[in-house]
Amino acid sequence: MNYEPKVGDLVWAKMKGFSPWPARVVKPGPNSKRQSKKGSHWIYFFGSNNYAWIEQNNIKPYEKFKEKFTNLCKSATFKEAVDDIEDYITKRNEDANYDAVFESSLKTELELVQQQQQQQQQQSPKKQRKSGTNKRQSSDSPRNTSAKKPKTSSPSLKYDENGTSEEPYEEEILNLPPILSKPDSPKIDLNKVSVDLKNKNISASSMAFGFMGLGNMGSSVVMNLINSGHRVNLWNRSSQKCDEIKAQADANQLGLVQTYQTPCDVVQNSDVIFSCLADPRSAKEVVIGNCGVIHQADGCSALAGKGYVEMTSIDPDTSKDICNIIESKGGRYLEAQMQGSKKQAEEGSLIILAAGDKSLFDDCQTCFKAIGKTAFYLGTVGSATKMNLCINMALGIGLAGLAESMVLAERCGLSCKDFLEIFNLSEGASNYLSNKGQLINNRSFSKVEQALEYMQKDIKLCLDISNDVKQNLPVAAASNEAYKTARRSGYDEHDVAIVFMKMRH
Repeated sequence: MNYEPKVGDLVWAKMKGFSPWPARVVKPGPNSKRQSKKGSHWIYFFGSNNYAWIEQNNIKPYEKFKEKFTNLCKSATFKEAVDDIEDYITKRNEDANYDAVFESSLKTELELVQQQQQQQQQQSPKKQRKSGTNKRQSSDSPRNTSAKKPKTSSPSLKYDENGTSEEPYEEEILNLPPILSKPDSPKIDLNKVSVDLKNKNISASSMAFGFMGLGNMGSSVVMNLINSGHRVNLWNRSSQKCDEIKAQADANQLGLVQTYQTPCDVVQNSDVIFSCLADPRSAKEVVIGNCGVIHQADGCSALAGKGYVEMTSIDPDTSKDICNIIESKGGRYLEAQMQGSKKQAEEGSLIILAAGDKSLFDDCQTCFKAIGKTAFYLGTVGSATKMNLCINMALGIGLAGLAESMVLAERCGLSCKDFLEIFNLSEGASNYLSNKGQLINNRSFSKVEQALEYMQKDIKLCLDISNDVKQNLPVAAASNEAYKTARRSGYDEHDVAIVFMKMRH
């Protein structure tokens, strides 16, 4: 009796030229327009993260044929695929909801493929042939079709101009990146207080602190300010986040949170205002824009005598511009750059790099203690932003090197898991690279510690500074190109470790 696969079944799927491969039957997306043959099933291959239409007679149930097929192939990539499916089985058995999470991460639509091909066609239009019929070759096809194709150890597909899989062929381990789900927006749970914060015994300042920007880092910083007893006035482009935080605070009878509709309202009701936005442009717009920080009520500046703390990762020129604007309105200015990941922001263990008005730095000590493990005062405005960008550049270069090394190891048939285990015992290991390496090994890029777009932005700002001081940065420039290429694939909001996926493809 023939086996009839169903969506969600774990199977062995056989492609021409390959051993049976660990796989899962998945539901085809709207852009999987046609089956290669009637009675085929849309299959996701573990390890290679590829998809294909496989005929029913080439599909066998995983557990029933596990003992028979597991030892048919000795390659490292095959063994990694088996490890992947076994890891999936373990997590599914431990968590009843894991199947739904896994399913959401395996969207089979080929919209990204189509987008990339359209971009390639727009940027590099193919020249027509001088003789014979004009033939269009898939951008994923070998340039020299007469050349012998290298053998591989995992299924690989080619796609036509519509992003539809054709007959399988042997070329590379992988030729297309998987389509990833968009990361969830960060959420705040005021009941979740870190052990570090509990042990700090902070006596909160009696001043009212404004806070503008509730993104990946800002939301965690605000959580620790509130849980350490500080009064906080909130503004965010999306007012829903402000309302959620206030509702939680009111439910806990903290009475510490107020929300406002505009930045100038926050300034009017606060003694010190923190800004934690996406980029230099946003940081400047919130100051000078409509109903912004310097908006005057009744001809009087609301900033007079107040403090303004810029926590957005910006360049020194923008920081100096904002400083001049704030001081021209009678305010005090401090740049306070945050070194650390979202996890460290949640734990309250960031490193604060500050420069500017020393009296404002002193006034913010209880806040810095709540959100960080230490705070450095580096002198005049611009010093902290430069230091922060230089450190981020070093991290970005290190991660690009790690991702490239793991790609090469995988192409050589080595296990990423083994590579990471050995790397973590070497002298090059660090908490940052070890954590990023683990995200790469698990293909877990939706839990964002640092978004790809912000890392690339910081390296670009370093390159801009290097132009001003005439300092060549060849390694940073190469890393910047790697991050830019990953951004073009639509990975802006994923963790920066996803640069590995673009290098791999």
